[in-house]
Amino acid sequence: MNVLELKNLTKKFADFVAVDNISLSITEGEIFGFLGANGAGKSTTINMIAGLLRPNEGEINILGKNSFKNSKFAKSNLGVVPQDLAIYEDLTAAENVRFFAGLYGIRGAELDERVHEALEFVGLHDKQKEYPKNFSGGMKRRLNIACAIAHRPKLIIMDEPTVGIDPQSRNYILQSVRKLNEMGCTIIYTSHYMEEVEEICSKIAIIDHGKVIAEGTKEQLISIITNTKDVWIEVKSGGNIDIGLIKEINGVKSVTLEETLLKVNSEIELNNLNKIIQSLMNQGIEISSLHEKEPNLETVFLTLTGRNLRD
Repeated sequence: MNVLELKNLTKKFADFVAVDNISLSITEGEIFGFLGANGAGKSTTINMIAGLLRPNEGEINILGKNSFKNSKFAKSNLGVVPQDLAIYEDLTAAENVRFFAGLYGIRGAELDERVHEALEFVGLHDKQKEYPKNFSGGMKRRLNIACAIAHRPKLIIMDEPTVGIDPQSRNYILQSVRKLNEMGCTIIYTSHYMEEVEEICSKIAIIDHGKVIAEGTKEQLISIITNTKDVWIEVKSGGNIDIGLIKEINGVKSVTLEETLLKVNSEIELNNLNKIIQSLMNQGIEISSLHEKEPNLETVFLTLTGRNLRD
């Protein structure tokens, strides 16, 4: 069964087309990764699914029902963990969850049970009487999740749920995502950490310039670009590298520089590594190490969009 269907979804802001005729389906039980660089149309699409924006054209179906014609049904089956924290600092952890669960009409003993259940799930039950202003960033993120799941939605949108937190909290949240999925939740997951999407998502869509340009499992997406390889070159100093000269070499698809690490994506059949090294030597760049990497999801994204996920 499709938990979510987008049919010819389009959103315009004046003359700018933010989302351009997107159609996709998310099946029950999937953890669906939704990737796009800033400005690609990802956030606009998510806001339409969440009911915060209306499309100019197309429709959104949640559990087979049009989300705008059946908004109460759609919202009762949808949970949203936003990138920007949606919690109240002057309410306790329990009061926060109680408030958001109460918006769905849950009352009395059932509400008490849901609050207990949600806080227990995110490991904050012992902090239920404490205020978020005293919480770490990771604890606030976990409370954010508790507020989104207390009404037991069938579909959960997690928009950058691990941004800006410590590794331990990040691992805890990733484990929580898996557990929610095992409990029957279908999840839309967005992240700027490509390794997270590779690790937990069963299916992935890449959006660029308002269009879904690729969709499938990680293996299916990688198979699209098997004609390319990644070469990572560590240099003594990256400040003086003219990456434009590297991009001009025949077969080079994309070049990114992260401090002293030069990442070159190139066609496999063209043995141009010697030309890349020669170009760096001509620029007076000293090489510390060099190795080739197997194609991964980051390679796919760079190849298809020509830019880094964080751009």
